[in-house]
Amino acid sequence: MKLNDLRESRAALVAEMRTLADKAEMTGDDTARFDALKGGVQKLEAQEERALYLQDAERRALGADKHEQKLAGGVSILEAIRAQVESRALTGATAEYSAEVERRTGKRGVHLPLSAFESRAAQTTTTAEGIVPEDFRQDLFVGPLRNSRLVQGLGATVLTGLRGDVVIPRHKTGMSAAWIAEGDALSDTGMTFDTIGLKPRHIGALTELSRQLLQQSSPSIEVLVRNDLGEVMACSFDLSLLAGGGLKEPLGILETTGIQTGTLATLSWSAVQGMLAGLGLKNITPNAWITEPQSATKLRTTLKAASAGSSYLMEGGRMADLPVAITNQMKLSGATGQVLLGDFRQLLIGVWDCVQILANPYAEGPYSRGAVQVRALMTADAVVRRPEAFVLASDLVV
Repeated sequence: MKLNDLRESRAALVAEMRTLADKAEMTGDDTARFDALKGGVQKLEAQEERALYLQDAERRALGADKHEQKLAGGVSILEAIRAQVESRALTGATAEYSAEVERRTGKRGVHLPLSAFESRAAQTTTTAEGIVPEDFRQDLFVGPLRNSRLVQGLGATVLTGLRGDVVIPRHKTGMSAAWIAEGDALSDTGMTFDTIGLKPRHIGALTELSRQLLQQSSPSIEVLVRNDLGEVMACSFDLSLLAGGGLKEPLGILETTGIQTGTLATLSWSAVQGMLAGLGLKNITPNAWITEPQSATKLRTTLKAASAGSSYLMEGGRMADLPVAITNQMKLSGATGQVLLGDFRQLLIGVWDCVQILANPYAEGPYSRGAVQVRALMTADAVVRRPEAFVLASDLVV
């Protein structure tokens, strides 16, 4: 049965269940029928889940994901906003992309690629007059200074198109072998397992675009709005991957129980090697360091040895032959710097949905000004597969 047929059948069963439930008093036959319908709905939901999985697998096999990525490049945020304000259908690549996501997920709405979100002050032609002058020079635009986004780009594994909560089994401890003398008994050394999981967490932004800004917009402003929204949203998500508290946002690497602790209080080449050794003892091969600017400066100016001609701990953006990522997303620990070393491929990111954007021209405040309120939402989570794959030194004197 096709996916649409499954959904139609399920909707029909749910409608019949609603009719029975709305009766003033259900008879024994009504109750039996309701239970039978409930079983039918559950069966159809299981079939729908399998059909969706198969559909996604077929799309990947046929290269359909590449087509969706190609469409994403032509999506216009302003087109999505204008279409809702003007009560008309989407057009162009924006319409194709949104329709493709709706077909795949079954969720209605305006869908955009994973590239945007922010919580910021309202944009108007007065507060942002530099983006609508008579001679707009996009090539000379002076953008805001923001923290570098690094964590996801260091090799994290990303799962997309998720539906329900994700539970992943993990091998915790394994069997061991031992030499025995003749007649000795072997000890029972079984395996143990646990699980890690991903669950939908929501991140969003609310902003306001003035009517004049939308009317005077051009391809240059489209690029500016896209980049600005995407950069702010990406920075917020990246920060949660590193230092999220796990309550509303994902649990970040720094807050994950079980990561190893190192020390750089006495900064030396030996201390750096000690952090590497801690991972090596756990059979972990690290792929990068992350630190903040103050610690990076200290690492650049500290010699490996006191002998003449010695090199510095960090040179050419690398330390111990591994790249060093520098960002203000990594904060000082009180008065001391922090340096994180690890295998960032052990960070697992789950994305349930693309960015959903909703324009509201009738919000009380913006409506009185003729402006449009824009809300964007994204659903994602992250989990560290092996906490011991990371070691943190938070005692570097800067």
